Amino acid sequence: MKRFRIVVLGLVLVLVAAMVLAGCGPKKQNAAPPGNQGTTTTGNQTGGKLKVGLILPGPINDNGWNATAYEGLKAMEKELGAETKYTENVSQSDQEEIFRNYGSAGFDIVIAHGFQFADAAKKVAAQFPKTKFVINNADLADNNLCSLVVDNYQMGFLQGAVAGILTKSNKVAAIGGEEMPPIRQTIEGFVEGAKYVNPKIDVKTAMTGSFSDVAKMKEMTTSLINQGVDVVMGDANQASLGAIQAAQEKKVLAIGYGSDLNNVAPDTVVTSAIQSWAKAMVSLGKIIQEGKYQPKVYYMGVKEGAVFLAPYHSFDSKISAEAKSKINQVVEDLKAGKIKIERQVTTK
Repeated sequence: MKRFRIVVLGLVLVLVAAMVLAGCGPKKQNAAPPGNQGTTTTGNQTGGKLKVGLILPGPINDNGWNATAYEGLKAMEKELGAETKYTENVSQSDQEEIFRNYGSAGFDIVIAHGFQFADAAKKVAAQFPKTKFVINNADLADNNLCSLVVDNYQMGFLQGAVAGILTKSNKVAAIGGEEMPPIRQTIEGFVEGAKYVNPKIDVKTAMTGSFSDVAKMKEMTTSLINQGVDVVMGDANQASLGAIQAAQEKKVLAIGYGSDLNNVAPDTVVTSAIQSWAKAMVSLGKIIQEGKYQPKVYYMGVKEGAVFLAPYHSFDSKISAEAKSKINQVVEDLKAGKIKIERQVTTK
């Protein structure tokens, strides 16, 4: 009898547990987006409150590519009063599911940080017509699907213009890392910017094939300096340090890329072209919030504050007023849209 009561009691407990789980368990299609998430609602806005989701291929604290987008998300909270969530470390196999989770949760904007999300977005976007799906660094656009690009051409153009104005040998160089569209665009922009301010300038370009090989970048840059180049720019993530090291040893000028790199070599890095995904994401958020959205590739550059030059630091007193005036004019003309840059490469 005692054993019978124990069995009956066990069955009752199992039944109760099953009923609780059935009542509380969420349906998968309505589940909140998985992964680490942040949520904040602040400030006022001219339009309705935005719900913005961010999908990242890596962690928000990588001090690099993923961190730049997370900064943009926080800027959208602060400047647009948006309610936000993010999902980090998203693998390719999970992309479609996470896009659907955000769409099912009624998000107004879903931003995926990288062109590798393009195929998954194309499969999912049509299922959620009220959600704007944004792919950073891509070149696709269709109905509620668009791309956001911090203008690599303008980045390179600014660097090339500075090099063309500051060179004394009339020879400058731009060296990239791996052969991929964003790098190639920067190099082509550099050539165009240098020739815009100095049509007879000799612009040398090269690719090292690596984002991590500092020694190879240094070797290649040194070779170009030995050919008479006196202003160099390296666009190769960590390997870019090799270009600065070569310039420092050979006592020529270097121009930084992405962030202010003057602290790496204060007597060598004259300025840097900086890109701000925060400014770009806020600008696109405002466009969507104000009902001005169009399915297209949104290039954000100097006009939007997404591309700008770092201070000259110790070079401020070394650069002539005439040279500064010429550089400032290029910046103002880019901002006003007076300079038309030829974009020859897609972002994919």
